[in-house]
Amino acid sequence: MSDRKMQIAEAFLPLFDDYRYKVYYGGRGGSKSWAFAMILLTLAAKNTMRVLCCREIQRSIEDSVYRLLTDLITNYGLDDFYQVKQNTITGLNGSAFFFTGLYRNQKKIKSYEGVDVCWVEEAEAVSQESWDYLIPTVRKEGSEIWVSFNPDKPDDPAAAMFVESKRDNALVRKVTYADNPFFPETLREEMEYCKRTDYEKYLWIWEGEYRRLSDSLIFSGKFKSEGFDTPNNAVFYFGADWGFSNDPTTLIRAFIQDNKLYIDYDVWGLGVDIDKTPELFDHVPGCRKWRIIADSARPETISYMRRNGFNIVGAKKGKGSVEDGIQFLRGFEEIIIHPRCKHTLDEFKTYSWKIDKLTGEALPVPEDKNNHCIDALRYAIENVMRANGSSTNKVIGW
Repeated sequence: MSDRKMQIAEAFLPLFDDYRYKVYYGGRGGSKSWAFAMILLTLAAKNTMRVLCCREIQRSIEDSVYRLLTDLITNYGLDDFYQVKQNTITGLNGSAFFFTGLYRNQKKIKSYEGVDVCWVEEAEAVSQESWDYLIPTVRKEGSEIWVSFNPDKPDDPAAAMFVESKRDNALVRKVTYADNPFFPETLREEMEYCKRTDYEKYLWIWEGEYRRLSDSLIFSGKFKSEGFDTPNNAVFYFGADWGFSNDPTTLIRAFIQDNKLYIDYDVWGLGVDIDKTPELFDHVPGCRKWRIIADSARPETISYMRRNGFNIVGAKKGKGSVEDGIQFLRGFEEIIIHPRCKHTLDEFKTYSWKIDKLTGEALPVPEDKNNHCIDALRYAIENVMRANGSSTNKVIGW
């Protein structure tokens, strides 16, 4: 193995101690995932261990912490001990790392009942049903369940079970960027900008506080994040928003079923040059087959994308189009966002009406921030809205 020294922040040293539950939660930049991965690789190199790495949704190995673990193995010169395979990582002493999703996967989870450690990553998205099946399955004597997440609401299962309620034999610790002595300067700049421009969002994302719900949130109570299978005969609606200086370029894919709007893919890129935009969009399946409706403010970008094989047109924006689009979106019975669409989900959680500084009341004017994926979504369903003739929709879908 390499002589490169492993540096673990002091906040994570208790992970080497014995607890049934080891729970770390908090804000972005706290290095939770990195520390969990590095310590597990260290422990599995010293003792033969079976480690299950899971999350609610895992469509492919790329959705898991597999890449993080393999990068650490390479960076720290552990290649002579660990063998990286297509879907597993194994050690010379018989240790093994496995990766799976929890959603609708009870039979496969049961096959891992002999694991020594189960690491549940992004636990804020794990349903109560998945927890109810997973916890009693990890039942080997001395086995441990490691949990890492960024909290959203106090009644989310992970927060309710481990933060709001006390469990016996549990290590529960909140960590933020302040606990990370290796916090990179690039993230610090993003953190400072967020703190300066949107303090409530800063508290949620960077300090790991619960997201605050208020009357100002435009889509409060109208959406949820949930795993789902996209039907084979779905009719897709694609929308794109272009980046300007510090704004991201985004692409959304959505479909409608039984008056519910489903968002199953998004891409989000900051500082993406025009010649790199096709590569960004190609991460969304079907984007070259289906028509894309894009922000018409950048006709040169639309023309470039059309020359590069995309069926793309500009949106027909006009006076009141933003408010009409919001009202139309709110008219769906429910908006369901796949957990992999993290940027879209973040925007739905924070997109707000402006607040009257004198009265503190929400105004019928949306804030022009936290809306790049949502703008792309408005463009995507523009023709659906026009076909319905008004912004008070009743869309049945196919």
